Amino acid sequence: MLTIIAYVFYVLVAIAMIVLILMQRGAGAAAGSGFGGGASATVFGARGSANFLSRSTAVLAGLFFLLSLGMGIYHSRPAVAPTDDLGVMAGVTAPAPPETPAPAPSGDVPAASAPAAGDTPAAQPAPVPETPPAEGKPDESKPEPGKKDGA
Repeated sequence: MLTIIAYVFYVLVAIAMIVLILMQRGAGAAAGSGFGGGASATVFGARGSANFLSRSTAVLAGLFFLLSLGMGIYHSRPAVAPTDDLGVMAGVTAPAPPETPAPAPSGDVPAASAPAAGDTPAAQPAPVPETPPAEGKPDESKPEPGKKDGA
């Protein structure tokens, strides 16, 4: 909820800053105002408009910077989610593994321990059956007896 309020405030500050920047006159407009370029028609007076607009823009820019920095720090930290809350799966219980009786130890040989959960032996590749060569074609994979390296 707090992040939504911060986002809305962030967007409003950005829009207000854009409006204030667009309302200001550029540096080129000041040169033309000396020759009667409409300087008397300003709302805040000849100097007051530059002070009010520039100060309010600076305040909004500082606020925008602080909001950006604060939200960046807040969102850079990982959120700690409760591990007990499983949502829809909260009522489901895991089935118990079937119990197999352990073989009775015999003689001096120690009993083999069962592998831990997740420890599985590596899968061995299946042997490739050897196919006989087609009739009329010699087997090129094996060298002929009496010849060096099949040459």
